[in-house]
Amino acid sequence: MILALTLLCKPDSQNSLVYLGVKKFIEECLKKKQITLNSPTNISINSGTPYFVGRDTQLEQLHEELQKTDRLAICAIAGMGGIGKTELALQYALRYQDNYPGGRCWFPVRGLDLGIQVVSFGRTELGLTIPDELDFNEQVRYCWRNWPEGTALIVLDDVASFSNDYKQRIKPYLPPAESRFKVLVTSRQRPGASYRRIDLDVLSPEAALELLRSRSVAYGQSLVGKERIDKELTEAEALCEWLGYLPLGLELVGRYLDLHPTLTIAKVQKRLEKKKLAAKALLDPTEEGEMTAQLGVAAAFELSWEDLKDCPEVQQLGCRLSLFAPAPFEWSLVEKCVIETEDDREEEQEELEELRDRVAWPTANRSLLKLNLLQLTEQQTYQLHPLIREFFLTKLAQLPEADSYKQSFCKTMVAVAKTIPQTPTRDQIAVVTPAIPHLDEVATVLTDWLRDEDLILPFVGLGIFYQGRGTYDQAEPWYEKCLDITKSRMGEDHPDVATSRGYLALLYQVQGRYHEAEPLFVQALDMTKQLLGEKHPHVASSLNNLALLYQVQGRYHQAEPLFVQALDMTKQLLGHDHPDVVSSLNNLADLYKAQGRYHEAEPLFVQALDMTKQLLGHDHPHVASILNNLADLYKAQGRYHEAEPLFVQALDMTKQLLGHDHPHVASILNNLADLYQAQGRYHEAEPLYVQALDMRKQLLGQEHPDVASSLNNLALLYQVQGRYDEAEPLYVQALDMRKQLLGQEHPDVASSLNNLGLLYYAQGRYHEAEPLYVQALDIAERKLGSNHPNTVTYRNNLERLRDDLSQRSVYRM
Repeated sequence: MILALTLLCKPDSQNSLVYLGVKKFIEECLKKKQITLNSPTNISINSGTPYFVGRDTQLEQLHEELQKTDRLAICAIAGMGGIGKTELALQYALRYQDNYPGGRCWFPVRGLDLGIQVVSFGRTELGLTIPDELDFNEQVRYCWRNWPEGTALIVLDDVASFSNDYKQRIKPYLPPAESRFKVLVTSRQRPGASYRRIDLDVLSPEAALELLRSRSVAYGQSLVGKERIDKELTEAEALCEWLGYLPLGLELVGRYLDLHPTLTIAKVQKRLEKKKLAAKALLDPTEEGEMTAQLGVAAAFELSWEDLKDCPEVQQLGCRLSLFAPAPFEWSLVEKCVIETEDDREEEQEELEELRDRVAWPTANRSLLKLNLLQLTEQQTYQLHPLIREFFLTKLAQLPEADSYKQSFCKTMVAVAKTIPQTPTRDQIAVVTPAIPHLDEVATVLTDWLRDEDLILPFVGLGIFYQGRGTYDQAEPWYEKCLDITKSRMGEDHPDVATSRGYLALLYQVQGRYHEAEPLFVQALDMTKQLLGEKHPHVASSLNNLALLYQVQGRYHQAEPLFVQALDMTKQLLGHDHPDVVSSLNNLADLYKAQGRYHEAEPLFVQALDMTKQLLGHDHPHVASILNNLADLYKAQGRYHEAEPLFVQALDMTKQLLGHDHPHVASILNNLADLYQAQGRYHEAEPLYVQALDMRKQLLGQEHPDVASSLNNLALLYQVQGRYDEAEPLYVQALDMRKQLLGQEHPDVASSLNNLGLLYYAQGRYHEAEPLYVQALDIAERKLGSNHPNTVTYRNNLERLRDDLSQRSVYRM
C-alpha cells in the first residue's frame, strides 16, 4: 500500500503533539515500506509512451547492470537512431522509481551544457542555495556534495561521443565516485570497454506487430484498431518487415494509421515504398500525442550523419554500402568494390577497416560500427538497417561519384556471377548464397550501370543458381528477364540474345515444356551460325542442346545426326581432351541406350566416365551422372550385379555434392528402385519409389514429366505384387499427365498405354487391354522403330493377348 501524504499546515512548534504524532507515523510507514515520499525529479509521471512493448528483458538487464558495482555505476544504452534508447531509459526511470529515493534527473546533453543543467536542477528540484562566489565547477560539485541521501539515478540522454568531446563537456560534471549514484547514458555511439553497455537491437517481429497494433488504434476505439490490424495481418507483417522492426518507424506509421482510420495498411505501404523516407508517415511527429520521439526517421538519422561531417570518407563508405541489398553481406565484397588495384592492397584494407570500425584521431570512434549505422551479425557478416540504407541511398544520389560507385558494385557482383558453375554442387551453392540477394539487386535495380559485355551475367548466374538448387520456378523469371533486357539493349541480332534463348530453352526442357523449348533452341542455333559462323564451339553446343530435346521427345532419328555433328565439331575445335567432348560422348551414348543399341552405348559411357574423372576429378557431379547412366545401361541389359554398386555410388555422391533435396537425387532413387523391382526385391523398391515421388512433387511441382514417371513406376510395382486396385489409378494419372505434358505421340505415352494394358490383361480385362496395346505399338513403331526393344515388347504383348482371345473364342465354339 502506498499513501500520498500532504501536510496542509505547518505546526507552530515541532514539539506539538500533532507534529510529533505525524512524524512518528511517517517513520513507521517508511520502515514498513508502506509509503514513498516523492523523491526529487524532473521526469513527469505522464512522460513515455503507453505503447512500450518488447523490452522487458532489457529493462531487467539494465537494472542488474546498474546495481553490480560498489562505486559510481555508469551504464550505456547504445544503438542506432530510432531504436528506442531514450524510451528505454525513460521507461526504466519510471518503472524503478522506488529504487531511487535520492532522486531521478534527466539531462539531455546533445548541444546542451551538462554543468548548467546540474546546477539548475540543484536549485529548482533540490532547493539548494548555491553560493554565488563559487566558480562554476565548484557550483556543480556543491550540488553533488549536498545531494539528498539515498540512491539517485542520473540519465544523460543522447551523448554524441565518448572521445575528447565527452571528456571536456560531460566527464567534469559527473557525480562523485560513490555507489549511490547510478548514471545511465544513451548514445548512438558504442562506448569503450570501461563502460557497462547494453546494445539495443530492433524489435522482434512479434513485438513490432504488437507495437503497430497498439499504436494504430483509433482514439477510444481499441477494438476497432485491433480488428483493423488482424484483418490485414499479412500486410501488417510485411509493413513491419519493410520498416525493419525499428520502433521509431513503427510508432510514426502507427500514428499515421491512427490519424487516417480509413486507409488500408497495404495502401500505406505503397506510399512508403514510393516515397521512402520522405513519406508523410515517417516525417516529424508534429501533432501532439503520446510519443517520446520528437524527430522523424530521416531527421533522426541526419543527426548521426552530422556526427560524421568531419569524416567524409566514412560518409562515402556508408553511401557505397547502401548499394548492397537489405541483406547481410561479406566484407570481402566491400573490399572488392572499393579497392581497385592490387598495389598496397593490405594498406587499403586496413584503411577501410578503420572507416568501418574506428577512425583514427582526432575523429576517433566516429565510424559506422561505433555509431551503430552498420551492424555486425552473429555470422560475422555486415548489414545496414533497411531504413538506414534508404537514408544512405538519398545521400548517395547527391554525390558526384555515385555513377562510378554503382559501376564498381556491378563489376564486383558480375565477378561473383562468373564463379557459379553450370552444375553447382551443394558446397558451391553454399559459398555463393550470401551474395545472391546482392546479385538480385544488380539485376533488378542497377542494370543501367552494367557494361554491355556483362549484361547477361547476373541474370544467367541467378538462373543457374536456382536451377542448380532444383527450384526451377525461381530460375525461370531470371532467364526470361535476361532475354528481354538483352533484346532491348543489344538488339535482336546479338550473340547474347542467342545465348539467352538457349538458357531459357534448357530450363523449359527440364520442366518438360518441350513445345516452348524447341523454337527457342532452333532460333538460338540459327542465330549462332549466322553471327559466329558454322564452325564455332557455341554452334556445337546449340546442336547438342537441340539433339537432347529431340531425344527426350523420342525423335531419335533427328537427334542422332545432331549429336554426331556436335561431337565431331567439338573434337575439332576444342581438342579431344575437353569437358565438352565428354558431354557429347555421354549424350550420344544415352541416345544409343534409349534406342536399344547397348553395345554401341557402353564404350562411349566408359570413355566419358574415364575422361570426366581425369579432367574434373573423381568427386564431381558429372562423374555421378555418368555412373548413373552406365548403371542404367547395365540394368537394361540384365547385368544387375554390375548395376547396383554404380547406382549406390552415384546416389551417395549426388547427396554429398548436391544435397539430399535435389531432383538428381530423386532420379537416382527412382532408378535404384527400378533395379530392385527388376530383381524382385519389392520391399526394398517401394520406399525408394515413394521417396522419389514425394521429392519430385515437392521440387518440380505436381505437373511434371518426372512426377508422371514416378507414378508409372510405383503403379508397376503394385501391379507385379498383385495390388491392382492401388496400381490402376496411378497408371491412369500417369497416362493423362504424359499426354498433356509430352503430347499424344511421345514414347513415354506408349509406355503408359502398354503398362495400363498389362494391368487390364492381368485382371482378365482383355477387351480393355487390346486397344491400349494397339496404340502403344503404333506410337513405338513410328517413334522408336520396329526393332526397338520397347517396340518388340509391345508387339509381343499384343500378340499374346490376341492368342489368348483366339483360344477363348475356340473354347466357346
